Amino acid sequence: MRADPPVAPGQAPQFRADLPEAADVVVIGGGIAGVTTALYLARDGLSVVLCEKGLIAGEQSSRNWGWVRAQGRDEAELPIMMMARQLWRGLAQEIGEELGLTTCGVSYLASDEAALARYEAWLVIAHAHGLDSRIMGRAELDGLLPNDAGWQGALVTPSDMRAEPGVAVPAIARLAASEGVTIREHCAVRALEVSAGHVSGVITEDGPIRADRVLLAGGAWSGLFAGNAGLSLPQLSVRATVAATEPLPEFWSGAAADSKFAFRRRADGGYTLAPGTTHDFWIGPAAFRHLRSYLPLIRRDLGQTRLQLRAPKGYPDAWGTPRRWAADRASPFEAMRMLNPEPNAAALTRLQEDFAATFPAIGRPRLRAAWAGMIDTTPDQVPVLDETTIRGFFIATGLSGHGFGIGPGVGRVMADLIRGGETGFDLGRFRFARFSDGSPVTLGPEL
Repeated sequence: MRADPPVAPGQAPQFRADLPEAADVVVIGGGIAGVTTALYLARDGLSVVLCEKGLIAGEQSSRNWGWVRAQGRDEAELPIMMMARQLWRGLAQEIGEELGLTTCGVSYLASDEAALARYEAWLVIAHAHGLDSRIMGRAELDGLLPNDAGWQGALVTPSDMRAEPGVAVPAIARLAASEGVTIREHCAVRALEVSAGHVSGVITEDGPIRADRVLLAGGAWSGLFAGNAGLSLPQLSVRATVAATEPLPEFWSGAAADSKFAFRRRADGGYTLAPGTTHDFWIGPAAFRHLRSYLPLIRRDLGQTRLQLRAPKGYPDAWGTPRRWAADRASPFEAMRMLNPEPNAAALTRLQEDFAATFPAIGRPRLRAAWAGMIDTTPDQVPVLDETTIRGFFIATGLSGHGFGIGPGVGRVMADLIRGGETGFDLGRFRFARFSDGSPVTLGPEL
């Protein structure tokens, strides 16, 4: 099955503002992290240009599950995520129901006692940060949700939320534009301009912009851009398949996942379904270059990964994608405006079968749409949020499949970093240099 993803490749650009000759900050990338950083920088009084090679939220920021969750996060992320939830509520008050923001709760359903034990261990972290997470026993779960799967219980966080990614991020971008952010879609940034080790501007396909601060928030493309600037940023991407059902009876109002699949109620009366943590990985040059950094993650998660030998032409880690290019020539970002992978058809079939086996009273769901996205991930599955060795050049990337919910928090943190203020958070876990300074790779939670 094939259907357009939430933001379709053929959609006409909404944002084509003229580029200024200079700005305080240039943001590269129009996903949730880039858009919210630009918004908060503008509110701090800085002039900001946001350049997006394709469309706002055209890649993973509109293709994710729509979860706004604190549950299950790395402990270092939790303080930022708690702020992000407050920021989401503020954005919903400003923008309105369009965001689809709903407090619905998130539940991790335990297929066996080992999973339940992992969830119980994570509660220590949750309670240390004031979360309302708790373990729901099997008897209580049986009274709330059909349980033909035999779940042993669940980890639940009632205060977690959901939103509608395909409309939320463009709506936030319109808010940013109304507050003075210059946003230009179909405008790839080809390269940095650097003078004496400090950023002095960028070269875009539509001309140069002078700026002494630049943020790279390019999602799956960040490693490629950083490499052309002479920096090593370990980053690999996996394909994640997602589907939206036709309207179904509301058997569960929130978001939930077990070892086989995930589901959450949609504003249109259907459910977003996904094959849980399984994904597809195309082997490319970066996989070999950064193999050592990824070994701990490979040992833990290889069983969830379907290996593919060759990425489609033009993808960030395809064998034929250039690793270096001149600023006066077209870049790989212009050659592929949007990553729009085909969904995994076999995974969709299994997804429908697993759903029907778990909820026989509902049966096999009819899918209204299906799409896939490329999730960028770091070796430890937590993001890079830092200034690089090029002064004035910042990176916010590697959100590893959970960036939508924390996105506004990342935007607020990066805005504070860029303007030289205090973030109020310990960002040591998110250092750019942690993969090159001999630090051990410490994986995020396995939940």
